[in-house]
Amino acid sequence: MNIREIHENKKQFLSLLLLADEQEDMIDRYLERGTMYVLEDNSVKAECVVTDEGGRILELKNLAVEPEAQRKGYGKALIDFLVCQYRGSYDFLQVGTGDSPLTVPFYERCGFVRSHRIPNFFTDHYDHPIFEAGVQLVDMVYLRKPL
Repeated sequence: MNIREIHENKKQFLSLLLLADEQEDMIDRYLERGTMYVLEDNSVKAECVVTDEGGRILELKNLAVEPEAQRKGYGKALIDFLVCQYRGSYDFLQVGTGDSPLTVPFYERCGFVRSHRIPNFFTDHYDHPIFEAGVQLVDMVYLRKPL
């Protein structure tokens, strides 16, 4: 398993990015200013994008694992990598996600705790309703993990 930073042509991974954020113009808001990593295990299995949000907060904007590679530890491996990579430079790693029974428990298992929420984020910023595990995503839920 190898994790490497992507410096150029980040959109070559658009199909993977869209698994975690299904509207391309929303990805465009953070992709170029963010730092992107891909995890390879014979081929690319997962990716993540992080941004500096100021106040010693690093935000995980996108984390996606290829569908056939999910539930094999790749997402957690990327989070563990980020913790090691950025410990000392930031106080917190935070992530904003929909209040989904799939994603929130994953982040909680990785040591994140609920921090705050932005009401109506998904209904205000996306051009269509977003559903995950049968639940419509409305609010953005933020979770934080101390570094």
